[in-house]
Amino acid sequence: MLNKPSVIIEFDNREDWAAALPDTEKFITDTFTAAWLFAVAEGVKVPDGKPEVTIFLTDDEHIWEVNKEYRGVDRPTNVLSFPAIEEDINFTDDMPYLAGDIFLSLDTTLQEAMTDGKTLANHTAHLLIHSCLHLLGFDHETDEQAAEMEPLEVKFLAKMGIKNPYED
Repeated sequence: MLNKPSVIIEFDNREDWAAALPDTEKFITDTFTAAWLFAVAEGVKVPDGKPEVTIFLTDDEHIWEVNKEYRGVDRPTNVLSFPAIEEDINFTDDMPYLAGDIFLSLDTTLQEAMTDGKTLANHTAHLLIHSCLHLLGFDHETDEQAAEMEPLEVKFLAKMGIKNPYED
């Protein structure tokens, strides 16, 4: 049985996010949930049970610290995804499990959206879809991995009426 993910949202700066992205919590929850369900509809293997994800809506200062501590990268970034699904665990339909954590920086995401002529909502949606796929085991470190992950992102973004972010 497929269960929708439970999305827990933690804020470092709720007022900043609310000012930049109206109905932030609903937008984040609905977009991530839709991305998860889209991945399942596309045949991505998802464990049974009740997936839980925590999304930390933060700023460059906090994401910089996380990036440096966990990835050894001494700079801020737009989003970080930390998958937690263990492939060798069998979940029952009613068993909750941690799918992972996502950190999303308003500062970098907003700057990238403005630079690229995108809305904050569209860019945030792309980053949530991208992160959802990371939590489900996708990566883009190699050309082969990117060739598997990016078309899923593009297909779902198109369903949302958002243009391909990988085209110029």
